[in-house]
Amino acid sequence: RLLGKKADATYFEQRSKSYRKYFDKQTGFMRGIGSDGKFRKPFNPFSTVHRQDDYTEGNAWQYTWLVPHDVHGLVRLFGSEKNFVTKFDSLFVVSGDLGDNASPDISGLIGQYAHGNEPSHHVLYMYNYVGQPWKAARLLRQTMKEMYKDDYDGLSGNEDVGQMSAWYVLSAMGLYQVEPAGGKYIIGSPLFDSAEMNVGKGKSFRIVCKDNSKENIYVQSALLNGKPYSKSYIRYEDMIKGGVLELQMGSQPSRWGTRPADRP
Repeated sequence: RLLGKKADATYFEQRSKSYRKYFDKQTGFMRGIGSDGKFRKPFNPFSTVHRQDDYTEGNAWQYTWLVPHDVHGLVRLFGSEKNFVTKFDSLFVVSGDLGDNASPDISGLIGQYAHGNEPSHHVLYMYNYVGQPWKAARLLRQTMKEMYKDDYDGLSGNEDVGQMSAWYVLSAMGLYQVEPAGGKYIIGSPLFDSAEMNVGKGKSFRIVCKDNSKENIYVQSALLNGKPYSKSYIRYEDMIKGGVLELQMGSQPSRWGTRPADRP
């Protein structure tokens, strides 16, 4: 669009929504389609055979959420936000047999959430998109505590191109870019009381967490450059201007970031 190539823009936008044809409304999973145009059977959302079935280094439970560029479009496929959240909550508690031939890359499990591989790295932050950032906060702190340590086996998965460490660095500061483009950084639950980034041209952007602790993991309110900030995300264009994002932390979930207007 920026180049004025409207036809190309339309083509790629339509292509980006091809994920919709793989969604099975009956089961609530992304599924493979056979040459007959029908969902392939038999189907087991837990089972996966490395490099020989419809999922690469994952199963249906993990790949169903791999729509980082159109989270709200994925939510609509479930018929309602309530249906989406019910299924999404299940991801972190459900258990099942992946099979003897599953990829070793399916690691760092919380339920069927597999933190040890890239297809899952945006997943926890999707709670912000449905107005429930407090659920993300709990899981983010759990993941940072349990999946990382300063030892030879300190990562829960394969460090492909540094993505395991990059997730930790960003999440520890309290930010993560779910959408691969668009410039939104989702606000999570920072580990650091203060973090400062050089954003160029002699400017810096700081994230300051007040009353931050192991118990105070939930954002209660926020200020951006001294003014009340209710959104559960911040735009890149605002960060590179320089300034300070102040997060007031607390021990109980709050209403911050829950309104539809304040979601990514």
